[in-house]
Amino acid sequence: MIVLSVASGTSADGLDVGLVDLSLDDGVVEAEVLSTSAAPWPDGVREQALAVLPPAVTTARDLALLDAAVGQAVAAVARAACEDAPVRPDLVVSPGQTVHHEVVGERCLTTLQLGQPAWVAEATGLPVVSDLRTADVAAGGHGAPLAVVLDALWLAGGDVRAALNLGGIANITVVGPTGAAARDTGPANCLLDVVAERVTGEPFDRDGALAARGRVDHELLARLLRHPHLQPGAGTSTGREVFSAAWLDGQLDGQPWPDVQATLVELTAATVADAVLHARPVEVVASGGGTANPVLMAALQRHLGDVPLVRSEAHGLPADGKEAVLWCLLGFLSWHGVPVSTGAHPARVAGRFSPGRRGLALPPSTAGTPSRLRLRR
Repeated sequence: MIVLSVASGTSADGLDVGLVDLSLDDGVVEAEVLSTSAAPWPDGVREQALAVLPPAVTTARDLALLDAAVGQAVAAVARAACEDAPVRPDLVVSPGQTVHHEVVGERCLTTLQLGQPAWVAEATGLPVVSDLRTADVAAGGHGAPLAVVLDALWLAGGDVRAALNLGGIANITVVGPTGAAARDTGPANCLLDVVAERVTGEPFDRDGALAARGRVDHELLARLLRHPHLQPGAGTSTGREVFSAAWLDGQLDGQPWPDVQATLVELTAATVADAVLHARPVEVVASGGGTANPVLMAALQRHLGDVPLVRSEAHGLPADGKEAVLWCLLGFLSWHGVPVSTGAHPARVAGRFSPGRRGLALPPSTAGTPSRLRLRR
């Protein structure tokens, strides 16, 4: 089955596109990554998405317009990807742009992704799976980090390994002989991007250049580390509405921006290491946009000590396209009625389907949950 995904992460910095050939046989998912790429938002859509985040006050009209704008943007990229694909996709996955994720203690109250999938179904003529988090929330989970579904299959067997995704929010999955467990560790690119845009006008800190000019402010770092999500017993998931620009501004007292950026890098590295090292992994396998920041990667390796930090290419998945592969996998599993879970709560089939022009004819549900992912080259 050929699955196309078009998705935006918490950084809202563009649309990640993945095309994956997937099959399921005797408990093993086989996957061939045909392509991964990125596409920019149309002018103004990223600004629309960021404008509804706290502390902003928004309206139903703003949300409705954003729902349509994201859907139309995904539809245009998906249609172009279908036209360029070497083989026509069977399914499109459009998880939408997260605009709110509410966690109180250990309970996720709600999660909201915008991007009306009807636009995608209309543009491509294909069935679309969307809203991939809510079923998990209704079953008692957080709907995040969904990376655990891929990581548990991808790194199954053998020694303990930790998969690290450096998106807007950093998340880790520890995979070992007894299973997999995942959580959001805290901010990665979301706050680094805020500072970079303020200082350089660019949407991210290219090559970590701004952070490289600064020094860690340990008093500021101590204040940042007092955030409730970074305390023992905090919830599994978080979002940029929690680690917001307004929260960061409330912690600052006139530090030079390069020092702020260097301190935010240290915050990410310290919180990731704190979440990973207790599991004694043989290596940490990193992916996501943050892997392109050499200052962040160096800080992570320093905090990890003797534990090697490798990019996900070492295990067959592109570091800048792994999340696109994840969405393709989730859509494939939903199509086949395979339930998934982000934790110890009951697993549920994720997502909702929008029929394409030929209607919707789902195959019979596949019994059981796959045990492994095998990558075809």
